[in-house]
Amino acid sequence: MSRNRMAGYKKPQDTGKTLRILIHYLGFHRFTVIVVAVLVILSSLASVFGTYLLKPIVNDYIMVQDIAGLIQMLGFLGVIYGVGALSTLGYNQLMVGVAQKVIARIRKDLFEHTQSLPMSFFDGMTHGELMSYFTNDVDTIADALNNSFTLLVQSLTVTVGTLVMIVVLSWQLSLVVFASLFLMLVYVRYNSKKSRENFRRQQKAMASLNGYIEEIMTGQKVSRVFNHEVQDFDAFTQYSDALRSSATKAQTYAGRLVPVIVSISYMNYSLSATIGGLFAISGLMSVGSLTAYLVYVRQSAMPLNQFSQQMNFILIALAGAERIFNLMEMESEVDEGQVTLSKTGDESWTWTVDQQSTPMAGKVVFDQVSFGYEPKRMILKNISLFAKPGQKVALVGSTGAGKTTIINLISRFYEISKGSIFFDGIDLRQMEKSSLRSSLGMVNQDTHLFSGTIADNIRYGRLEATDDDVVAAAKLANADSFIRRLPQGYQTLLNNDGANLSQGQRQLLSIARTAIADPPVLILDEATSSVDTRTEKLIEKGMDKLMQGRTVFVIAHRLSTVRNADAILVLEHGEIIERGNHDELLELKGRYYQLYYGLSELS
Repeated sequence: MSRNRMAGYKKPQDTGKTLRILIHYLGFHRFTVIVVAVLVILSSLASVFGTYLLKPIVNDYIMVQDIAGLIQMLGFLGVIYGVGALSTLGYNQLMVGVAQKVIARIRKDLFEHTQSLPMSFFDGMTHGELMSYFTNDVDTIADALNNSFTLLVQSLTVTVGTLVMIVVLSWQLSLVVFASLFLMLVYVRYNSKKSRENFRRQQKAMASLNGYIEEIMTGQKVSRVFNHEVQDFDAFTQYSDALRSSATKAQTYAGRLVPVIVSISYMNYSLSATIGGLFAISGLMSVGSLTAYLVYVRQSAMPLNQFSQQMNFILIALAGAERIFNLMEMESEVDEGQVTLSKTGDESWTWTVDQQSTPMAGKVVFDQVSFGYEPKRMILKNISLFAKPGQKVALVGSTGAGKTTIINLISRFYEISKGSIFFDGIDLRQMEKSSLRSSLGMVNQDTHLFSGTIADNIRYGRLEATDDDVVAAAKLANADSFIRRLPQGYQTLLNNDGANLSQGQRQLLSIARTAIADPPVLILDEATSSVDTRTEKLIEKGMDKLMQGRTVFVIAHRLSTVRNADAILVLEHGEIIERGNHDELLELKGRYYQLYYGLSELS
């Protein structure tokens, strides 16, 4: 894991809880994890014990020139290191498999739970923040499981084993090692603190610079129209200098760690060799013991430093895991409905209430409905309206009047604060949300297309639709002609939200996707806002066919598109101030009259 990734994380707030959940995921592979732990310990002990064998090899065979015995001991030493090498190979391969399985399960559970969260969660979360759960946070866990878990166990085992063995070989000389290790720990702690502080500053400066670059690159037309290049460059220089300064300090502290630790290690080795040599001359230590001891001294700094680093990585991974698990503990969208909707063999929709089937008509009633995205700020105030089966109801009004909010409440993306909404006489709160939403076809102002072919995007409305159904839906939306003019026709690949199509073409595909779902209720939220007048008229002809026999809610800024609506509701500040058809509202000479004749504007 890079230091840059470390910099953006804080220590977990509840390490114990997070660790328990992570262990729960590891528990699905407990046997393999136990085998990995055994192999790690075996590999570590092989290294520690192999070094200790230098004592008898020197004392009992080299010093007495026992060549035959020496060859046997060297063979035995080779077996020990061979077992250690095989153990290392084994646990590395096993841990990679376990790590990927655990990460796959966490990622799957995270995605599944995220899909169940209420819309209010997504309203307060940017795409970048949400994606960081699936990328940065998941990656930190993967890094820890792939590397840090085994290295932590190995480093701990080697460190403990090494310290025990140097005490066994010479407790007096071990005091020098302990003093050096204490200095290392003090410096590592100090350096890590300063390094984290400066890397956080670097990350903050980098985020500011990247955000500024993205903003300026996206707004190049505006920048050039207002001749703002010089000022933009000056601002860029300031952001860049701030990043350079913080990055220099961060890299300076990061670069000091290894040289200082190496210097202390050399000092430790020099003192140990000098004092140990005097002990050997005076008979306080054998030459074999000194040989093994000095090898342990050379090894002592590395596992301790490694252990310290892996602990940091583990804590960072737990911080990422905590964010993920906290998200997974968020309450899912409440759905206590029992009423279901199904399509019978004759292609008609029916409600199932208390095991009794009732044909769906499409009558929608709002009864004194109030709602606010925040409890103290009501967007809708005592709204009452009705849409008879097969009626086309238009909602018009200024931006923020509550038009889209009404649509969101029909879809139960949010729960009303007061009042009731009825669908064919059934309270929406009694309906299963999946059944309710399957009865609604929605075309939004902001079109979203998925990666895949044009046919796949249209078929998204009904996955079992045939190719003929796809073509029929495209013709209904008047999208067939432009699709066939594309090089690959219906097999044309879309990417980046359909960036290779015009906004109008994307909107036509969205309408075709809704058409293929064949829903009994249609919701058109500025459905033709992104197309020209000619295309708009073509769409309206197709939509007129689609709307026959269906209840339709229309939100539109172009009042010409709602002239033929059965009912037009004019909203202002969350209240319905006028209602009637086009002619009736013109006779009132009120708000709608002013809007229609351009005496006032929608804003």
